[in-house]
Amino acid sequence: MRIPARVVRAAVAGLAIVTAVAVAAWCSACTAPDQQPHQASQPADAELNPLVARGEVEKVSGGFTFTEGPVWLASRGVLLFSDVPADTINQLQPPATITVFRRPTGRSNGLGLDPQGRLIASEGDNRRVSRTLAEGTVVTVADRWQGKRLNSPNDNITRSDGTIYFTDPPYGLPPGQARELDFQGVFRVDPAGTLHLESREFNRPNGVALSPDEKTLYVDDTADGLVRTFPVRPDGSLGASTIFVPSTGGGGDGIAVDGAGNVYVATDGGVKVYRPSGALWGTIPVPEVPSNCTFGGADRKTLYITAKTSLYRVALRIPGFS
Repeated sequence: MRIPARVVRAAVAGLAIVTAVAVAAWCSACTAPDQQPHQASQPADAELNPLVARGEVEKVSGGFTFTEGPVWLASRGVLLFSDVPADTINQLQPPATITVFRRPTGRSNGLGLDPQGRLIASEGDNRRVSRTLAEGTVVTVADRWQGKRLNSPNDNITRSDGTIYFTDPPYGLPPGQARELDFQGVFRVDPAGTLHLESREFNRPNGVALSPDEKTLYVDDTADGLVRTFPVRPDGSLGASTIFVPSTGGGGDGIAVDGAGNVYVATDGGVKVYRPSGALWGTIPVPEVPSNCTFGGADRKTLYITAKTSLYRVALRIPGFS
């Protein structure tokens, strides 16, 4: 996620605390089994072209500042997404009802879910990854590496055993605050809560996603315009990376994966869709430059796309995984 400084300066002031209604609704659903990530996917033929017979890209809502970080809450049938400069997490009740879920958010960017269905947020202003507990309390998951503050966590994904992976570029670093790390890392928080540095080879690590079998981690690099893969070991640690996509054609932001292992990457040229081998299936054009995407809907066949000031969706034939 790259937000122009002029957009950040134009963010809405006068923030309010999340409404009691939103907190109650969230807390009542936190431990619902069907809200666990990675359980809604159905097996699919990896060679089935995911773009055949796709629907039209539809604008759901607009007028936001900079949208990011969509995540689907299956038990409630709603989508959450960040409006980063506005310091707000919004909630979509399909088809098109938008309400404020939380404000302020620490300028949250990427959003995810842990195995208990609890919200995991990458917060740029707070320079941390947080978890929302069942009763609504927001607690820190990670904010320092070897005593030094993180840059500005950007995106996250959680494995079924509770291992959290997140990227830490400097894009969301609050004005006037100095960097304390001299690298942009990919980190892992193990189920016991210990933070591990997995990679410092990126220029600007951004989107992160897991394959359906959770044996591969995808991370893109916005500045270098490429996507890397890492083998995931049984203990959650990562092996050496390889280049999955050597050139996205420009940028590289949020990533989603469908049940067949196809990889959807938000790029400057639209959402590009790659086979599990890395070969390009094609591109989903979006009226605005996309920042992120995720699957949602009862059948997980709707791809929701955050893009600049708007939220879009498109119906696809293969259900999503992450």
